[in-house]
Amino acid sequence: MEIPLLLYFAPLCLLFEVWQLVIAERHLGLKQIERGVDPRDHAPGELLSFIWGSGIMLYWIWMILMLIPKEGRIQVVCMLIISLAGYSMRRNSGLKWILVILTVEGAVRIGMIISLIASAWRSL
Repeated sequence: MEIPLLLYFAPLCLLFEVWQLVIAERHLGLKQIERGVDPRDHAPGELLSFIWGSGIMLYWIWMILMLIPKEGRIQVVCMLIISLAGYSMRRNSGLKWILVILTVEGAVRIGMIISLIASAWRSL
């Protein structure tokens, strides 16, 4: 079975997910909430915001393109569903719950990426 070329980007997406969780904890973390700091008032710098935004866009493009090959389609559909559900829940929740939702959302996506990598490894 031939592995789709897009699947080779899965480890980069995994690293991006972990990095995104670290950045989210840094800017929305418990210490920020305890201090009563609104992260919208103290946004990350322009360079970090650009890298983060670009990473999210590339990540979404990768997920949408991963719907084309048959291998890994189920995992990618789960990742898209959890991303959309997480976004809608974050929009309608308070600041204290955003970090919890982001963490659960990221953990599910990390699990799906690991599943993609494992299925590619087994097909070798």
